[in-house]
Amino acid sequence: MESISVQRRGELVNQTHDLLKLELRDSYKVDDDDLAAWRAGDYQTLEASYGGWRDVVAGRLAEGKTLRRVRVVSEPLSEYQQMSLRFSGSAVAAGEDLRWLPRRLVSTIALPGNDCFVLEGRMAMFNVLDGDNDRSEIQLYTEPEAVKFCLEAFETAWSIAVPHHEYRPPETTRLP
Repeated sequence: MESISVQRRGELVNQTHDLLKLELRDSYKVDDDDLAAWRAGDYQTLEASYGGWRDVVAGRLAEGKTLRRVRVVSEPLSEYQQMSLRFSGSAVAAGEDLRWLPRRLVSTIALPGNDCFVLEGRMAMFNVLDGDNDRSEIQLYTEPEAVKFCLEAFETAWSIAVPHHEYRPPETTRLP
């Protein structure tokens, strides 16, 4: 295992053609500005923010790259995940293959302890967050057993997750 910088993380993600991401948290502090905009009903700001990600995804697709993501979510959805569900459609339309996996379905699935990326099926990268949802470390693993674990966890989660356009959260979650 190697600790890497945010810059190195970005380089690896940008160089990767086959990118898998498994998200396990119900909110992320890095997106606090977006969440504040959501709470204020400032959907223009959110459309611009998520539009930036949509453009990245479209660029990846144009370069022949893929991106599959599974979001493991508690239900009813957290306020953060309600926002994500509402505004992720543009990135999906641009080529991100996004699925939602209710946390209640993963009790017997082996998942990593931290959000992870699998890059080209050869590397596993973890975002380690602290108790305040701030990133405290980025770990890169090239050891085959760590990569295999993450790849299998992702594929298992993927196989039972619901495609973005089919996911319907419980009625108690309110989407504006």
